Amino acid sequence: MGDLVLTDNALEVLRRRYLKKGEDGSQIEQPEDMFRRGADTIAEADRLYNPNADIEGVSDRFYNMMTDLRFLPNSPTLMNAGRPLGQLSACFVLPVEDSMEGIFESIKQAALIHKSGGGTGFSFSRLRPAGSSVNSTGGVASGPVSFMRVFNMATEAVKQGGTRRGANMGILRVDHPDILEFITCKSGNTDISNFNLSVGVTEAFMQAVENNQTYNLIDPSNGRITGEKSARDVFQKIIENAWESGEPGIIFLDKLNRDNTLPGEGEIESTNPCGEQPLLPFESCNLGSVNLAKMAVKKEDGSYDIDVNLLGATVYDAVHFLDNVIDINNYPLERIAQQTKKARKIGLGVMGFADMLLILGIPYDSDAAVELADKLMAFINRTGHEASERLAVSRGAFPLFSQSTYAEGAPLRNATVTTIAPTGTISIISNASSGIEPVFAFAYVRNVMDGTKLVEVNGILKERLQEAGLYSEELLERIAKEGTIAHMAEIPGDIRAVFRSSHDISPEYHIRVQAAFQKHTDNAVSKTINFGRDATREQVAQAYLLAGRLDCKGITIYRDGSRENQVLSTGSISSDKEGSKLPDNFGSVSPRPRPEMTKGFTERVKTGCGNLYITVNYDKYGICEVFTSSGKGGGCPSQSESTARLVSIAIRSGISVDEIFNQLKGIRCPSTVRVPGLNCTSCPDAIAKVIRKVARFQQGKAGELAPDSSDSAAQKQVDPGMKIFNLEHTQNVSSEQPPADEGLADKTPAAISYELPADVDEQKANGCPECGNALEHEGGCVTCRNCGYSKCG
Repeated sequence: MGDLVLTDNALEVLRRRYLKKGEDGSQIEQPEDMFRRGADTIAEADRLYNPNADIEGVSDRFYNMMTDLRFLPNSPTLMNAGRPLGQLSACFVLPVEDSMEGIFESIKQAALIHKSGGGTGFSFSRLRPAGSSVNSTGGVASGPVSFMRVFNMATEAVKQGGTRRGANMGILRVDHPDILEFITCKSGNTDISNFNLSVGVTEAFMQAVENNQTYNLIDPSNGRITGEKSARDVFQKIIENAWESGEPGIIFLDKLNRDNTLPGEGEIESTNPCGEQPLLPFESCNLGSVNLAKMAVKKEDGSYDIDVNLLGATVYDAVHFLDNVIDINNYPLERIAQQTKKARKIGLGVMGFADMLLILGIPYDSDAAVELADKLMAFINRTGHEASERLAVSRGAFPLFSQSTYAEGAPLRNATVTTIAPTGTISIISNASSGIEPVFAFAYVRNVMDGTKLVEVNGILKERLQEAGLYSEELLERIAKEGTIAHMAEIPGDIRAVFRSSHDISPEYHIRVQAAFQKHTDNAVSKTINFGRDATREQVAQAYLLAGRLDCKGITIYRDGSRENQVLSTGSISSDKEGSKLPDNFGSVSPRPRPEMTKGFTERVKTGCGNLYITVNYDKYGICEVFTSSGKGGGCPSQSESTARLVSIAIRSGISVDEIFNQLKGIRCPSTVRVPGLNCTSCPDAIAKVIRKVARFQQGKAGELAPDSSDSAAQKQVDPGMKIFNLEHTQNVSSEQPPADEGLADKTPAAISYELPADVDEQKANGCPECGNALEHEGGCVTCRNCGYSKCG
């Protein structure tokens, strides 16, 4: 017991992110030291309840449990226990009150949490909708989405000690008047990039969707009905955006509150960033996971079974460990310390479920897997509650026990005991599959520090292939390239039936497994429902509906390739034969020269900085240049001019107007908040809208501007402030064809596009920003299993 065996990959992740470093950045701690540091620190809490406690014996139990890789706490506990920061919780929920003071107090609190390495969840449902009157100032409210951008900027500004990155959950009730703006607020924008989004739906809304009925919108500031919407129209908008980008997810608010063990403390409005921990305001996540793969043991006849005694003992020690974390933790806010200790919520979950299935020979997409999930989690939840009851005998029940839904039963130490969290980096350390997810890829390319590339293969599959006499480097490279063995005829059918990757499994079985775990989980379950690239919107809609019918508390989906920065699903081996070089013209494209004769428009746009005059010129081949000038109001002419110059170069280099529009639209300038009634959010946003208008006009060859559905002012044929004019030069146009760049003579500028080859260089461009390897999607976050990088939002 206690002999630590780590893979090279696990060691690399620990060195990069967990182990102590000296002032010169050199490693001064070994993995065994880290686990001993954590075990000793967490065991010390026993002394609070028994001065004569066997601290050394408790520490040994904790140490052995972690070094056996049977259980690991969440990353902040591993990183910070026994170190000066001492912040051991992964995430928190903060309230957002409907006042300027309350909003900015929450931003300050969130900044302190992010500085300490934690993530935050918010419900913005209390904020009055955009356009509402503000009695104290006589102005109008800017609405929840506007303030979410402020929260996002604050998150971006805070660095978390180089170990963890800021992450937020943003939730808005489906009956909030600004719900449509919320659903679409991340489409093409980067100013809410540090948020995962979920719509808080009610059972009444879901029933209205099923029955094709309308439902009421309610102003949270006064409780008044402000209008109604078609439930199916709103649901369809959710589905459309989830299909396109994986967001928003759905949180079933009624289900969360049905299991709220402290209803007297208020309603649960939000969860942590990955959705698995519903919390009241100022509560914290104190999470850890049992490695189920370690519970599947070989019997004398060579078959495998689950060691129930080992699982039960691990659960008892894990509950003890997590309850101690609450006392040892150095919380970022005193209010959080108080609220956490009143309820003492912990969240014991699992990882390695898919590995356990592989060891037992059970396909993930089978009724047998669903049944095992049900029985496993029932045992873990029951045993976890027994362990919490035993702690309550010697330590007392949690302080709010008499006001809880447990009040009529045996005293309980913790208001909640179980949670299924994503286990990105701790599953890498444990060499286990993440959470309850299927295996993402059975083999993948790993970049190592000296620049060489290795093929990492799932150890259980490797063993099966060796037993079948099929193991070879060539086969592994093929698996790494294709990401699945489902179609490989040379591999026996019984192996292919069991070793099913995420994208081989139907969304229905993804959801059924999630629902089986949720049935016996106090809090919620973090799970990504994977869809292939060709999945339809109808299939996504059916998944959302099925999750509701099966009593899931939330759902997050991801359609392969739907986020533009996604790397290849599993990566591939680069070789000279497979296009390992970039295009010859990559990095050397020059914009076509400015034409000698142009036509164009000038529009006067009212911005927060005053009037901005935007001129967009085009020739027969499309838009070719943009100019700006400021009116008497001043403003920031250098910034708008530089934006216009870069837009001009980009367009003449072949970048599409749509791409430029998507990059610039929605950028927000603080000055817009001070000027009501504007239809643009900044000078770049104004430039984006005008160039798209001109592009539509030019492409349509019409004598009037085409309407722009995203801009109410564009519903007019021609804005009053826009004039049509020609800019003519004395020189004659010398050619009917645009000037040709070398190698691009046969392409119209607007049609030029570049694709990187499908190799490791593509991974460096669009994959993990630190090592270039493939990113896995889980619970609204991405994780790199090569270096441990993770990001939510």
